[in-house]
Amino acid sequence: MARSSQSDTESRRLAGLSGAKFTFRQESNQGTFRRKLVAYLSRFARHEWSVAILYLFLDIASWIAIYGIVGWLRYDAFYATPFQFFIIDLIQLAVIVQALYFIGGYDRAVEKRTLAYATEHLLAIIVASGVSALLIYSAATFDQTMKPSRAVLLLSFMIFLPVSLFYRRWIQKYVAAGDINRAFLVIGSGPAAVRFYEAYQRSPNSQQLHFVDLGGQRAGQRIAGEASPVVEGDIASRLDDLGEHYSGIILTENVSSLGTRLLERLVRTQFYQTRVYTLESFYETHWRYVPFDMIDPVWPLQTGFQLARTSPYHYLKRLFDIGTSAVALILCAPLLALIALVIGIEDGRPVLFSQRRVGREGRRFDVLKFRTMRPRSSGQDEDIYTRKDDPRITRVGHWLRKLHLDELPQLWNVFKGDLSLIGPRAEWTECAERYEQAIPFYHFRHLVKPGITGWAQVNYPYGESDQDAVKKLQYDLYYIRHYSLKLDAMIVLKTVYTMLFGKGR
Repeated sequence: MARSSQSDTESRRLAGLSGAKFTFRQESNQGTFRRKLVAYLSRFARHEWSVAILYLFLDIASWIAIYGIVGWLRYDAFYATPFQFFIIDLIQLAVIVQALYFIGGYDRAVEKRTLAYATEHLLAIIVASGVSALLIYSAATFDQTMKPSRAVLLLSFMIFLPVSLFYRRWIQKYVAAGDINRAFLVIGSGPAAVRFYEAYQRSPNSQQLHFVDLGGQRAGQRIAGEASPVVEGDIASRLDDLGEHYSGIILTENVSSLGTRLLERLVRTQFYQTRVYTLESFYETHWRYVPFDMIDPVWPLQTGFQLARTSPYHYLKRLFDIGTSAVALILCAPLLALIALVIGIEDGRPVLFSQRRVGREGRRFDVLKFRTMRPRSSGQDEDIYTRKDDPRITRVGHWLRKLHLDELPQLWNVFKGDLSLIGPRAEWTECAERYEQAIPFYHFRHLVKPGITGWAQVNYPYGESDQDAVKKLQYDLYYIRHYSLKLDAMIVLKTVYTMLFGKGR
């Protein structure tokens, strides 16, 4: 009996050990799976497109949930079949995604915690709701089985707006926190690298810069004086240690100076690890303008230009200009008359101001605006710039400029074809002639038709000097290079934001 009891005890002990080993093995497997999952997610998050995929997934999931729940709560069965509901939902999602894409809602580099982005997000959702309603009710006129509910549509967009903005702000907080621990590896330490460092210091970017000298001559020196990063000399070890430390590589040297082996290494890095930028591509991707010192006489002949005489969008844009300007002139006729009356009461005639401007391909034309400044007395030299708190500006003119209402008569120039609604600013002939002599390649901005609003106008304050003209030219060149419906849509939304918050002068 004692031997049997001892045998049972030993069996239970062995069974316990076996169970413990199994539990340990199971926990070990779970730990390995968890580590592999974390590593996979970390690799996924390092890709620039990972955040865009996350935003897109959340937009689709939240819209489907919101639209479905709101419709169910209101007991609205306004679609005959589930397939009909699916198609309508798909159309609305396509409009929402396109509107958010236009304002950079899926762009990792766009800061989404600012008032400016919140306003653009609001405007994008409002536009998306209007376009969705137009498409849905147009379809309903051809299919009597559809009885779409205006309340469901409106309420769904009202709920989707704060929800979609909330998770963008929440995700952006973690993206920014993750990026601050990473850096950009800058290859080169010459004058181009110094200029890039100075521009980077003035930008909103918060990530660090690590500079490496190809030849090692400047290793140990600071790139641009005291408190600037120290230049390193071992590029091979830096490339071997990319891992999670770097968000990208920036080339400030000519490709011809890199060497075949290094160039091949950078190509593999671009495809398998992290993005490799030229200076021009970094400026365009992160700061949305073309660096002036990257321009040369053959710049318009490079690949990547969306602008072409035969582009369908070129003709579509002209039709849009004609239709929009005609409708706007009719709708704004009472406002135009009121503004003219107020100007006449305050400062007399004339109420309109005409000035010679330079258009596409250097063609001259007369632009019309409401007069916002007192007429120049005879013999008085005219300043080509309007200064801040300029004493020549009338009280009415101050508010007209602030709200951009002084630009309304230019709708007639748009209708005639002198201007487009969107494009580089049409400069006064005297300014244009001065800039063409002082600023190399200034004439490139005349490749497109000028506009009432444009990329430079919504991204850079009113110019008061030749240096400001150079800065604005960089944005104009970006517009010429990326001439497209997407960019024009972004400009429209930014223009509305500028007008709502009185950013004019």
